[in-house]
Amino acid sequence: MKFAQHIPMAIGWIAVSLVAQSSDDGVSYQLSDLPNPPRVEGKVGGLDFTPSGKLAACFHRGDLWIYNPNDATWKQFAEGLQEPLGLVAVSDTEFLVVQRPELTRLVDEDGDGWADLYRTVCDDFGMSGNYHEFAFGPAVGPDGDLYISLNTASNGAGIYDEVRGEFREIGRPGRMYACVPYRGWTLQVDSDGSMEPWAMGFRSPNGIGFDNSGRLFVTDNQGDWLGTSKVYHVEKDQFYGHVTSLVWKEGVAESPLKWDVERLDSMRRKASFLLPHGELSNSPTQPVPFPDDGSFGPFEGQLIIGEMNYPHLIRAMPDVVHGNVQGAVTKFLGDTEMRRGAHRFTWGPDGALWLGHTFRSRGWIGDKGLQRVAWTGETPTEVQWMRLTEDGFELTFTQPMEREALAEAETYQFTRFYYEYHQAYGSKRFDVASVSVTEIEVSADGKTVGLTLPEQLPGYVYKLTLDGLADEDGSAVLNPNLYYTLNYRFDGTTGTPQFSQN
Repeated sequence: MKFAQHIPMAIGWIAVSLVAQSSDDGVSYQLSDLPNPPRVEGKVGGLDFTPSGKLAACFHRGDLWIYNPNDATWKQFAEGLQEPLGLVAVSDTEFLVVQRPELTRLVDEDGDGWADLYRTVCDDFGMSGNYHEFAFGPAVGPDGDLYISLNTASNGAGIYDEVRGEFREIGRPGRMYACVPYRGWTLQVDSDGSMEPWAMGFRSPNGIGFDNSGRLFVTDNQGDWLGTSKVYHVEKDQFYGHVTSLVWKEGVAESPLKWDVERLDSMRRKASFLLPHGELSNSPTQPVPFPDDGSFGPFEGQLIIGEMNYPHLIRAMPDVVHGNVQGAVTKFLGDTEMRRGAHRFTWGPDGALWLGHTFRSRGWIGDKGLQRVAWTGETPTEVQWMRLTEDGFELTFTQPMEREALAEAETYQFTRFYYEYHQAYGSKRFDVASVSVTEIEVSADGKTVGLTLPEQLPGYVYKLTLDGLADEDGSAVLNPNLYYTLNYRFDGTTGTPQFSQN
């Protein structure tokens, strides 16, 4: 038996305050504040809806509460969890929670609304006692199995004298390290609790989730071995760049920190989306897919990515080139009263996106509490898709655009740059240069434009800023900055600039 997914039935909701993102033609998205549970600091670790349409939320201090949107009331279900950072509502009386030491099943056996049973589903991973060894998830895969991700430890604090799991000294060096099993890995857990190491190479994978095509995506935060924050399309047995987790790969007998960086680069799968630090994202969180039925705007097939440091979300547009998922990202729901710290998300039976915010006392930026975002049916003026072509890019807009500006090369300001792959913390932007548009082709309906560029350099981010572009009714593009991660060209050309062009 696989872990079940569910489709809740319709419910009502309570709006505490109301703001919106809009263009000149009307309000597109409405944002509402929701009440916190009584006497609970609203630092949300996980969200999901039960089959009856109630919202389950776990909080940093270790509680799980159930919210009834019909009367805006909360009821506590469980307590005593250790830093829960994700949950799945199996039924109205059963929940799966990822807390620091394990994946746990919580069950209300006697029907009184309180968890009587706390049962370990899986704890087959190590703990050194380091404060940074978080656990995230679970994400329910198309096969019904669960997927969790594990943080690495930080040299900002030590480890306990007694650890859980095997201790490997070769995993101890480094700014972020993995001295106990499967730190920096994603793990698959089946219905009987059996765990299989799935993929490696992550530093702080606070977001894990599947898109509507069944592809697994994981976010990671800027730091050592990460020049900027990233979103990965994750496949089994692959390595994604953060080196210390290789200690737990079969056959590794020495510290991989001793290996040449170019060798490590040749082993890694690159991120599908690079999120420019200090501009778009400093700390990405959970990925969730847009509904395929168009019930949340014209962005089917795309992803919403959470962000801790900035008061906006991120919209990711997957583009499959030479069998590789890459593509563009842009802001989503900026210029609203959205709080920072957008951490966990779930789609409500009302078609709205429900958000849980959080922050930590260790200097991390964020906020707390719950919000709800609903689409009004008004289509925002946006770049709907940015896709690579054989000689440039194709842009598709959500509305017919003003044709004179659409045909002007000055409308499209391209800059390209790359981040260096290295052990040091973060990376500056290298080889920054402007790229001109040499040819423009506009579709008959004014919604699509093909742009020819004189170059396409693998390993670079191509930033596009739309200057003064508006639709036929005069509404400007809401989010005019887009960032395309170009890993592959159509002919299969790829490479890492610091190695392939020196």
